[in-house]
Amino acid sequence: MSDQNLTSKTDAQVQMTASPLRSITGAVISAGMAFAMYSLMIAIATNFATKPIHSINPLVIKIASAVRTLVVGIVALGSGIFGIVAIGLLALTLQLLVQQLNKPKTKEN
Repeated sequence: MSDQNLTSKTDAQVQMTASPLRSITGAVISAGMAFAMYSLMIAIATNFATKPIHSINPLVIKIASAVRTLVVGIVALGSGIFGIVAIGLLALTLQLLVQQLNKPKTKEN
């Protein structure tokens, strides 16, 4: 077996350039994921709120509330990250559009 064949295929990297269409597509996908995770967070929080913890043991109550807080917090963090990515991609779209509009037009002879 020759390892040279494997490394030669992985060394060839294609660099994709950013375009407004690609960045707006990514922003729409990311915003959709953010909305989906936000809806999931609301559903989880509502479910936790409607089902109280039935225990008289203080340790059980503390652990259960900590787990509930962590679950809702992790989903909220994911929603926030996807939202920030969507905003960043929209800003990139605007930047690319402004660069294309300000680009001097060259005449080809």
